[in-house]
Amino acid sequence: MGVSEWFKERLGLDDLPFFRTPDYMYKVEYWLGALVAASFIYTVISGLILLLYYNPEAGYSSTETLIQKVPYGSVVLYSHLYGAYAMIILAYVHMFRNYFDGAYKKPRELLWILGVLMLVLTLGTAFLGYSLIGDALATSAVDVGEGIITSIPSLSFLIPILFGNYDAGDYGRVLAWHIILAALIGVLFMLHFFMAEHYGMMPSKKEKNKAPAVYTKEEWQKFNPWWPRNFVYMTSLVFMTWGFILLIPNALAYLNGLPQELNPFLNPKPAPPPNSPAAAHITTYPPWFFLFLYKIADFTSDVVIFLLIGVIIPLVYLLLVPFIDKSPYLDLKKRRLFTAFGILMITYLIQTTVWGDLTPGIEIPVYQQVIVYLPPAAITLAGVFLIPTSRKAVASPYGTLGFLVASLLFSGSLVTLVVSPSALTATVFALFTVLFLLAARSLTPAVIRVEKQSQQPEPQPVVSESPRNLEVKKRLAEILISLLFIVSVVLAAQLWTIPATGYASNMFGIDLGLIFVMLGEAISLYHYVVYRK
Repeated sequence: MGVSEWFKERLGLDDLPFFRTPDYMYKVEYWLGALVAASFIYTVISGLILLLYYNPEAGYSSTETLIQKVPYGSVVLYSHLYGAYAMIILAYVHMFRNYFDGAYKKPRELLWILGVLMLVLTLGTAFLGYSLIGDALATSAVDVGEGIITSIPSLSFLIPILFGNYDAGDYGRVLAWHIILAALIGVLFMLHFFMAEHYGMMPSKKEKNKAPAVYTKEEWQKFNPWWPRNFVYMTSLVFMTWGFILLIPNALAYLNGLPQELNPFLNPKPAPPPNSPAAAHITTYPPWFFLFLYKIADFTSDVVIFLLIGVIIPLVYLLLVPFIDKSPYLDLKKRRLFTAFGILMITYLIQTTVWGDLTPGIEIPVYQQVIVYLPPAAITLAGVFLIPTSRKAVASPYGTLGFLVASLLFSGSLVTLVVSPSALTATVFALFTVLFLLAARSLTPAVIRVEKQSQQPEPQPVVSESPRNLEVKKRLAEILISLLFIVSVVLAAQLWTIPATGYASNMFGIDLGLIFVMLGEAISLYHYVVYRK
């Protein structure tokens, strides 16, 4: 009896109601939820390690002690921070992909709502965790949060409950809420996971183009069982996610420790303490994932309006969209209004975040808000509703996002040219105009050179790979697996020679991250060798 059969029999894996997966779904885009889960699990594990050393009664000094004196403390702390960052980014990507796929429709309404609530909890947990550092940026962020709540008299009683005595460096209450919210994410995650396994991943629109988009039991039984194939594929993704979470922040920290001018703006190290002279020379701003809210606060002095624009309206829309969009169709062209809303949500999120980073804390008059936000809305609505589309137009989420970015750059350069006309702004405007036209051409061939496209031959049917080529690729994959394993062993042997403290200790995180990435790639190649037919 093999190892796989042993586990399957002992754990009763064939009896679990887990999703059986068709061959075409073994692509990363279908497993974005697994990437979010991998980030969450890593962040929880690293957070539990940090909890052993962190003293909430002395936030900043405890953080410095952890970085400077605890063996590999900086490796764990920086990767914990960037694990949370990865979770936020992947959660946004996962949510918007499901939005454009119509994955909120029947029978996945509750699954969608749980996902939205988890994103809200993730942002809140990340904000509290960021505040635990206790540096000038963290205290400034807490001050902003406290100021918003204090502006609403009826909610002032929440200040001591939420933040405790953080002004004196005591982060006990902040840590408690950080853990409570993370635990709530864990509870919702379990519900989300089992519901996702019950309904299965969203089928391709070629397979199911209307809601309810689920496979029947007869179709389901023809697919690959969860064990061991899904487990192998998921393990490769988990290792690679963990690898990059370790690799990126520790590489940034290591580079920042070198005596050279290279100083990436992405810096996982803490800022100066809030009461130090150095703190007076830094620009205080909230964590990057709340920059959009920070900028919206500059639009109005009325807190209620601020909360409506920045929080309540977008959140209510996302929670209600499964019940507002009653069309059974999943095609973007057949639900254009919701497609336009989705594009504008991404546009305004990116646009406002960048704006908050460029001009933090500067009040913005209404006419400037109109100049900035009106062009993307006009372009999006025109693109979605007015421009005639061919079969290939406005159908791909990736093509839509590319057009969105090009539109943003085009409209931003136009506004800059109008406000500050010069040779430089005119050149930039010309370059982004060309980029916008190229994006429009790829997205809407009906507008530009549609005649030429109409003369193109029909796409040929896909020819399956020859057995000989497949065999050659599998042999090559086996060689690569061996090489990756050898390099991983060499790196693992090097780990024990790296100092446990000091800036050189971040090399431990870099090496460990590389080992995880290589193991993930090796498992992915193993999946190809064993299961590709």
